[in-house]
Amino acid sequence: MKALYVHIPFCESICSYCNYCKRVPKDALMIDNYINTLKKEKEKVKGPFTTIYIGGGTPSMLNKQQLKSLLSIFENEQPSEYTIEINPESYTIDKGKVLKEYNVNRVSLGVQTFNNEHLKKLNRLHTNEQVFKTISSLNSLGINNISIDLIFGIPSQTKEDLLNDLKIATSLNVTHISYYELSIEEKTLFHLLYQKGLLEPISSDLQVEMYETVISYLKENGFHQYEVSNYAKAIKYESLHNKIYWSLYPYEGLGAGSHGFDGSYRYYHSENVSEYIKEPKVIKEFQTEDVLYADYLIFGLRMMQGVSLERIKSLFNRNPLEDFKELNTFIKDGLLVVEDNHLKPTLKGTFLLNKIVEVFV
Repeated sequence: MKALYVHIPFCESICSYCNYCKRVPKDALMIDNYINTLKKEKEKVKGPFTTIYIGGGTPSMLNKQQLKSLLSIFENEQPSEYTIEINPESYTIDKGKVLKEYNVNRVSLGVQTFNNEHLKKLNRLHTNEQVFKTISSLNSLGINNISIDLIFGIPSQTKEDLLNDLKIATSLNVTHISYYELSIEEKTLFHLLYQKGLLEPISSDLQVEMYETVISYLKENGFHQYEVSNYAKAIKYESLHNKIYWSLYPYEGLGAGSHGFDGSYRYYHSENVSEYIKEPKVIKEFQTEDVLYADYLIFGLRMMQGVSLERIKSLFNRNPLEDFKELNTFIKDGLLVVEDNHLKPTLKGTFLLNKIVEVFV
């Protein structure tokens, strides 16, 4: 399997919590030039690609013609999963028709919360009505594999707020939910406010309680958890693209700030959009076997199925239970378990996964 990630860094406004490569474009010409650079760079990467994922930024802020220009770059590819990220406020039925025309078959919709107060805090520009209309429109076009992104742990968010978000989310005609815990990242407005003492994160106890609530509520409403932050209505709706990342298969990255992996080297592009347009240089870093071994364990334990001890032996000729003695302590403490020759986290271990994977670093 091989994946292709394409980064569109442009946004109409910058969210308070986002530390991804992003910027408000100088003008329409900047977007056009960026797409032209993507086209040239695409010629240097080889498929076929099992999945394509166009993320951002806000890909849906491109106008109809720009969107067609972007998607035409990949029209000869035939991925089994073809995803694009969109925001409700920049989606139109005409853009939806373009997605359908170019065989996009999965959409990741940025929602974050259904609470108006929290939307303002996050600097999100959409309304709930736009969310509902976007989902309805996509379904009417036959784009039925729809994922929504949500966040819990927003400053001042209560458990009641969370339950209301969950109630609305599970009432929608979507197949997948990504539910992330808010983290305050550097180079964000939230981080600046936090440093100035103007932003108070919720307590760690409430964060754990919220996470438990997310897991149990989604399970009760037909969404199984297959990764720390991801839930699907059926196995066929799990994100194949992300599973390629987590399973150490190769992937290519196009665009400013994007990353790639060829099996031996990881590479990344500059996050400076103007520099990328002029010359899309990549910086390569060789990955030793020890680094790849650690990465495989770190990413694999994020998935509920865990890591295959058989595949670890095939790839690295190693046994993590012998190499990392602390894992046996985690097993005794009920944080990890070995089932069907897979090392996997228990529900309790999922809450403490950051502590567990520290042994590999």
